[in-house]
Amino acid sequence: MSFFKKLKDRLLKSSSKIDEGLEAIVGDTADDDQDDQPEAEPQGSKVADIPEAAAPAPEAPAQPKPEAGPERAPEPAAAPERAAEPAPEPIRKPQSEPAAKPVAPKPAASAPVAPAAQPTAKPAEPVAAPNAAPKKGLVSRLMGRGDAAPVARRTLDDDMVEELEELLITTDMGVDTAMRVTANMAAGRLGKKLSVQEIKDLLAAEIARIMEPVARPLPLYAKSPQVVLVVGVNGAGKTTTIGKLASQLRGAGKKVVIAAGDTFRAAAVEQLQVWGERAGVPVMTAPEGSDPASLAFDAMGRAQADGADILMIDTAGRLQNRQDLMEELAKIVRVIRKKDPDAPHNTLLVLDATTGQNALNQVETFQKLADVSGLVMTKLDGTARGGVLVALADRFGLPIHAIGVGEQIDDLSPFDPEEFAAALVGRV
Repeated sequence: MSFFKKLKDRLLKSSSKIDEGLEAIVGDTADDDQDDQPEAEPQGSKVADIPEAAAPAPEAPAQPKPEAGPERAPEPAAAPERAAEPAPEPIRKPQSEPAAKPVAPKPAASAPVAPAAQPTAKPAEPVAAPNAAPKKGLVSRLMGRGDAAPVARRTLDDDMVEELEELLITTDMGVDTAMRVTANMAAGRLGKKLSVQEIKDLLAAEIARIMEPVARPLPLYAKSPQVVLVVGVNGAGKTTTIGKLASQLRGAGKKVVIAAGDTFRAAAVEQLQVWGERAGVPVMTAPEGSDPASLAFDAMGRAQADGADILMIDTAGRLQNRQDLMEELAKIVRVIRKKDPDAPHNTLLVLDATTGQNALNQVETFQKLADVSGLVMTKLDGTARGGVLVALADRFGLPIHAIGVGEQIDDLSPFDPEEFAAALVGRV
């Protein structure tokens, strides 16, 4: 699980791409369950009625108080209740004095008037309460009887299915596979409202269903030595994959020997020797420019003599459209079979996830010439197009033995379809 936690953390490009795409698909024309919106208008009318209830405000000018009524619009509502308190009248007796007029504001601020503020505060509470109550009710309804954020949903229809197909195609899932996945998702669900999370769950389940039959570890046979031929294009990660697999096999108690079959590049031999040291596995080499088929033949003899359980043979990277290089690979297979007619017992094709749909062409070509028996997908941490693995499983049905998401020796693990599907779609 720790490896696939790492996978989820590193497949951010692919999962974020699907995340953004689904948010756009659902969010653009979401049906947000806004059935309560019409009720918002009556609420507005109730709030509008409150000023009418406060209409007694005009009575303020009718009272002898000068300009005090307009300044305290809420206070007049309580004025009728405290009608018995026209105590301010005795204070206005000194009105006979002309100088008392400027002092008239003083009674407004005096202690007898202050108590009037308390009764006005009482009606203010009922005024605030109608405002708060509908607001709380509306929010709770919109949030679905809880405090959680509202979930956007969209009705699954033909337009939405088409948008989902386009999104999956951008992850290099391929047209045919994307159509098959979305068709299976939509089966029996057309017309239903789906959220982003629900779509992710359906996607992950469908992807896992497609990939379940191909999730198989590298098979081990009683034959000794078991010959594992590793092929692929330039830069796919063959050398690092051999080192990681050798380390795992040795950890499982197997005696492993590696043959550096890329005799044309000194750097490739040196790199494989470094990985052999890390894994604690011996590496057989040959002079630069030697015939790789001859090295493979000799390596089989040495593995037999040493009692090795597994012989892993590296090969030079070659493009699937280079006929001369592909013939050279076919020659290696023919020579190996002179030593053991059943060899190679496994032919692993290492694929770089960043190549996208080109991986389909590679599998088709290598399968014809080298009889590929299984796949290893590398560099899934460096691409937003992890969907190509789904397309490969759907089209060829070849076993996927392992996937890699980094350069460390433990960054290769047996393939788990459910964990991969969850990481690919960014399912929480």
